[in-house]
Amino acid sequence: MIGRNLILAIRMRTLVAAALLVGVVSITFIPSFWNLVYPIYYYPVIQREAQVAQVDPFLIAALVRVESHFREDDISHAGAIGLMQLMPDTASWAAQKIGMKKYTRADLALPSINIRLGSWYMAYLLRMFHGNLPEALAAYNAGPNRVRRWLRKGVWSGEEMTINDIPVRETRHFVARVLYTYETFSRFYRK
Repeated sequence: MIGRNLILAIRMRTLVAAALLVGVVSITFIPSFWNLVYPIYYYPVIQREAQVAQVDPFLIAALVRVESHFREDDISHAGAIGLMQLMPDTASWAAQKIGMKKYTRADLALPSINIRLGSWYMAYLLRMFHGNLPEALAAYNAGPNRVRRWLRKGVWSGEEMTINDIPVRETRHFVARVLYTYETFSRFYRK
């Protein structure tokens, strides 16, 4: 009798575990689940500024997520500011290039200004690196001169499959995380 009850209990636990597994797997196919796991904050601003800069808004959203986790008051140890973690000198240069009048460093903390400048800068880097996304992302993180030097010296080929050859660990991880987040946002948000 005890053996039979034990077998029934094991079967019941197996059925419950299988049902829970099916439920968990099923829920991951519901887009609203991924909206909770990978939310995109500031999306109206991201979408507007990405459109103006002619860059995919999901790429900008991925950059914001990786750079600041959507914290507008984030300041890095190196002094990068805001959602897109822009260095003040780079932001000032970008503001001048796009003709922003009355730009101040304090404006860099404002989401709309930060995303406008960061979107324009990402589009600029994509043009500079002839549409090569891994190269442009590496340049966003490490600077375009450094990336050009790596490419020129053959340290890195610039291809996605050779990201592990990027000589700076922070940049290597940054490029991989942005590409992963970009692909995730594209898969679950693109309609």
